[in-house]
Amino acid sequence: MPFRHQVVVRWRDCDMYQHVNNAVYLTYFEEARGRFWQVLKGPKFDGFDFIIAEITCTYLSPAKLGEELVVVVEVGEVGNKSFQLSYTILENESGRTVAKGRSAQVMYDHAKQESFVIPDEVRASLTHWRSLGKKSTPA
Repeated sequence: MPFRHQVVVRWRDCDMYQHVNNAVYLTYFEEARGRFWQVLKGPKFDGFDFIIAEITCTYLSPAKLGEELVVVVEVGEVGNKSFQLSYTILENESGRTVAKGRSAQVMYDHAKQESFVIPDEVRASLTHWRSLGKKSTPA
């Protein structure tokens, strides 16, 4: 099963139209991505050694105050120094798809200000999570 992260829509997430503001969806992606990375790295988690090179979001259905959302994170392509994640935000009770997105992460040494090759251990974990996502995707 792909990684799942729950979010409850807060008052501050909503705009004057009483639905989640478009920019907040990127925050939901960020929260899920951060938690996913902590789980992926396990006890060796020592921070975020990547930067976001690109991120997209497609809005499909408005989310409203108090709704419980689930952000599903799946691993896409894993390159030499970068990897992709895809996101699907679902309303928990109905299963309604609220938004979909994708991000490209580049491994990055902040002290040296340069990218680096994905470590073998991280690559193995990303590949494992990628296989879990493929098994759950209907043909």
